[in-house]
Amino acid sequence: QVQLVESGGGSVQAGGSLRLSCTTSTYTYNNNCLGWFRQAPGKEREGVAAIYTGGGSPYYADAVKGRFTISQDNSENTLYLQMDSLKPDDTAMYYCAAALFRTRVCIATVPHFGDWGQGTQVNVSS
Repeated sequence: QVQLVESGGGSVQAGGSLRLSCTTSTYTYNNNCLGWFRQAPGKEREGVAAIYTGGGSPYYADAVKGRFTISQDNSENTLYLQMDSLKPDDTAMYYCAAALFRTRVCIATVPHFGDWGQGTQVNVSS
């Protein structure tokens, strides 16, 4: 069973920063499309950012471009999401996920991802 374990969530004031981490197995991590998603209460899950761990340009949703940065540590099989200039609208449960199919065309669209972490909560107060 694929495991993805997120950490790093918390509560911050608007304008603050948080860094989320997602660790998984070497098999799941290597040369795979991994992404970050979020779901706010009463809203659908939405893609935030994604990256092909074998090398390529990251994908960002318009709502987070210029504020969030996705990165990776290949030695630790870990995906990161650096979140800066946080807004109250960023409040949500954040999930790490692996794509259903290994592809270099890596975009954070929910139907294309099949293995999910348990999530980490991010709260941004005004």
